[in-house]
Amino acid sequence: MNWFLRGLRRGVKTESKPTSTPPWASSLKVEGNFQGCPTNAIEDGWDSGKCIFCRRCYPSLKPTGDHRMASARGNPMFRRSFYLYPLDVGTCGGCNSELKLISSPQYDMTRFGIFFTNSPRHADGVVIMGVLTEGMREVLKETLDAVPSPKVLILLGACAISGGVVGEGVKIEADVIVPGCPPSPNTILDALIKAKGGKGW
Repeated sequence: MNWFLRGLRRGVKTESKPTSTPPWASSLKVEGNFQGCPTNAIEDGWDSGKCIFCRRCYPSLKPTGDHRMASARGNPMFRRSFYLYPLDVGTCGGCNSELKLISSPQYDMTRFGIFFTNSPRHADGVVIMGVLTEGMREVLKETLDAVPSPKVLILLGACAISGGVVGEGVKIEADVIVPGCPPSPNTILDALIKAKGGKGW
């Protein structure tokens, strides 16, 4: 039996809009003072790019429930279709798992015209995940050179943005910054839809 029909019979349906963002996969609201953040994400307010959502700051910072944390420069050229090449430069696997989830029937990225590709030469954008390790610097450069212009560069997760707790972030000028440790599928889809010129999810 077709997996899609089996999913419908069991009650698995594609979400028409975000309905169940976990609290700690959303932006945080400062409601007091907190010292001792392991990534210095709380200095002058809350820096979502450095935050690893370890919850040490609770209740000084509380989740808002809003999954729209990403910043993105939209390019309407990719409105009809947007092909992504995922590049792991040194992750724990969390961002990989969440990114893979957006292709599941529950989220179904293809209905928004978003697809994965196996070659950077066929990609419109590169999704970079993880702390950049020395052995991956040349791989990253070769990948970015292989993607035809115009291209969209996406930093996914705190490790790629700021290095998290173990290293340095990827030092490139990115078009899309998706914070989280790891970001939820709702946050990732919202960012990708904005990157292709939409209003978000």
